[in-house]
Amino acid sequence: MARIAVIGAGMGAMAAAARLAVAGHRVAVYERGETYGGGVRRFEREGFGFDTGPGLLHLPAVYRDLFLKTGKEPLESCVELSQVDPASRHVFADGTDVSLPNASRAGVVSALDTALGAGAGERWSDLVNRARDVWDATRRPLLEEPLHDDWRTLTRDPYPAVRRGLLRRGARTLAEVAHRELEDPRLGALLESHALAYGIDPRDAPPSAVVLPYVEQTFGSWYVRGGMRALAHSLYERCLARKVEFTFGAEVDVITEKDGRVSGLLLVDGTEVGADLVVAGVDPWVLAVMVGDSPVAFTRLYEARDVLPRLRRPRARFTVLLALRGARPSGAAHRTVVHTADRDAELASVFGTGGGPAARRAPCERPTVTVLRPDDPAQRPDDAHEAVTLAVTVPGHAEDAPDAIDWAADGVAEDFAERMVSVAEAAIPDLRERLLWREIRTPADAADETGVAGGAVPGPSLAGARGEQLRAANRTRLPGLYTVGGWYHPGGGLAHAGMSGALVAGLIVEGDDWRGSQ
Repeated sequence: MARIAVIGAGMGAMAAAARLAVAGHRVAVYERGETYGGGVRRFEREGFGFDTGPGLLHLPAVYRDLFLKTGKEPLESCVELSQVDPASRHVFADGTDVSLPNASRAGVVSALDTALGAGAGERWSDLVNRARDVWDATRRPLLEEPLHDDWRTLTRDPYPAVRRGLLRRGARTLAEVAHRELEDPRLGALLESHALAYGIDPRDAPPSAVVLPYVEQTFGSWYVRGGMRALAHSLYERCLARKVEFTFGAEVDVITEKDGRVSGLLLVDGTEVGADLVVAGVDPWVLAVMVGDSPVAFTRLYEARDVLPRLRRPRARFTVLLALRGARPSGAAHRTVVHTADRDAELASVFGTGGGPAARRAPCERPTVTVLRPDDPAQRPDDAHEAVTLAVTVPGHAEDAPDAIDWAADGVAEDFAERMVSVAEAAIPDLRERLLWREIRTPADAADETGVAGGAVPGPSLAGARGEQLRAANRTRLPGLYTVGGWYHPGGGLAHAGMSGALVAGLIVEGDDWRGSQ
């Protein structure tokens, strides 16, 4: 039985902790904040409840497997899961409105043909068929296996080339896929919105990013009654049932090392924690500081290119929480995406224009806004009210970095929230008349809550793009130190965090040569 110290109580860290405890290890979690769940949080006021992190779950099989392997109660005995139908509604800049059914290929084709014209559904369906090839090629190496030392094989994009035009070459980015293979700019906006939601720039994302809508359309979108925070709470309870110990308000200062391997933790308050193994669920920049006092540790962790591909700092999320008077209309879509009218301006605002000196980023005038309207009594005081969340992908927070925005500066957040409400009126026409109050959650708030620089939210790993969309391996070159969560293989998102926990547990229980579940 090993003593295992886990840094952070995010979803990936708790997933690993529960699995390791079941395997017979003594597991203790040290969390700098006062609660669990990482970015999966909840805001409550006057009977209204809101998710301030992810609002939907994809690939629920990940958590079904986690709860099955860590206890007698299955996931559905701990939380109430329901499929969202329609999966999403999309309102495009020209006023076109289309609702896409959940996990129905034929239904999506029919809806797109009706809204966008004959042939639109077939073009989308053909793209999803090619995306299936990406899924088949990358599912195991990106989701079910540790990142191999030969990770460079994943720098090759598995998306099947569609050769058109004089150059006779396939698309090199997701944006080129949208333009060349979908033809209709509205279909292109639909495809690119999946990347944007994860903070991925479609202009340099690999074509393999088509797997994002494939996963959603194939496996469906799911909602947890009470919001995603209910899932985090159930996972926390499962950890407690497996005798995992939690210490909150415990910030780690240094990961200690002895004789070339980890020996435990030193907390900011001076407490020393001995451990045989350490599982770090913090972002790489924070982790670099924790091992920085040890030249051996730092070198092993950050100069091992076969373990740590080059990392880009992800984008962040800005949310506005709306308390509305009046009942939620029957048949209202759970999720509506209101697309921007100026795609180029939005991408420049979020990701920059590329080339030349970076200039201070400014919030987009009319961004793509996701409107979440869960039909959930647990999120509202009564049926005469409705809780609505607006979410936008934005640059992270910083007071002086040129590629960020100072979201704490006077008026910046309020002005941007006002723009978001204006955009959301395309989904809820009587929004302003019904508005009781609103709460704003900026990347600066996320940074304060989670300790992540800029409030950044990591996206999932993707094949191709010279490996730039991969995440660091879960096994480091410092013996005894492992990494878990959205910042590491296989990347961000609720499902990916759960997979990360499974991979770390597998490496520790089965050994560093473990190649994944068979």
